[in-house]
Amino acid sequence: MSTLRNKVQLIGNLGNNPEIITLDSGKKLAKFSIATNESYKNASGEKVTDTQWHNVVAWNKTAEIIERYLEKGNEVAIEGKLTSRSYETKEGEKKYITEVVANEVLMLGGK
Repeated sequence: MSTLRNKVQLIGNLGNNPEIITLDSGKKLAKFSIATNESYKNASGEKVTDTQWHNVVAWNKTAEIIERYLEKGNEVAIEGKLTSRSYETKEGEKKYITEVVANEVLMLGGK
């Protein structure tokens, strides 16, 4: 059960082309966002679609696969863990970021 403590699974569509960063050490980092949609009926019986955006990062081999095969609009399944971090802007404002660190990416749909 300890493997379930921080596990995230999402299926959604890429909102943009992945940003690929190659660090001085040679490691690769892929950054992108995916949209997940949930539909429900409101009190009037109308169908409402709620879209949530999730920031995703992936490292090394996973980032290389993302760089090679994924682009805006692709449907993917992501498995990873949820992380939070903060930083301070040049103006002294504190910013908080929550993102999914992907360890598995499955490409869905076909071309």
